[in-house]
Amino acid sequence: MLTRDNIKNGVLQDMIRSGGASLQILSDAELEQSWTKTLADHPEPGADIWIFGYGSLIWNPAFRFAEKRIGRLCGYHRRFCLWTHLGRGTPDQPGMVLGLERGGSCRGLVFRIAAQDVADEIEIIWRREMVSGAYRPRWTKVEAEEGAVTAISFIINPVHPRYACKPPEADIVKSLAHARGPLGAAREYLDNTVEHLEALGICDRNLRRLRRLVSREAGPA
Repeated sequence: MLTRDNIKNGVLQDMIRSGGASLQILSDAELEQSWTKTLADHPEPGADIWIFGYGSLIWNPAFRFAEKRIGRLCGYHRRFCLWTHLGRGTPDQPGMVLGLERGGSCRGLVFRIAAQDVADEIEIIWRREMVSGAYRPRWTKVEAEEGAVTAISFIINPVHPRYACKPPEADIVKSLAHARGPLGAAREYLDNTVEHLEALGICDRNLRRLRRLVSREAGPA
């Protein structure tokens, strides 16, 4: 499992370098440039920031936060659209993880990071989410019962070489059912996401249906 310490110590970068897959890795300088540019566009410079979580950030954020709320991001939906050849898969049997694609809406969690903690926590988040440039960080409006917040959301990068545009559903099901890597099974990623969403009272029908198909393909967990 990813932890704050192993993310900060470069476990993902080391995993990619030693995994035998020719994958792009952003350098420390590129990562810092990316998060610095994103923070520069903060509508309230120097204030607290919010991060929108729609997949593994919900059940394993690994960064420190002051508050979390259930929220809805309009204009994007979550989908299994990113191949992973190392974390939850291998070069021979890649797994899949979630990304945000245009259209529809997505319910998840928004996490508030206190202003004084942003410098430390933003590095953890970027080393985790932006290690290979598969996402594009964007400031987005997330509606919550307590009021709307402006949060950083990680949108899929459609020109990234691991982007899965519209693979056959059968390929997605097979990948999620059988792929496994150093961070665990792809199926576990799906199960954790569905279970934690439902614990929050969030029903994602597409993920629930996918989970049934994966269970049928894989057999008992």
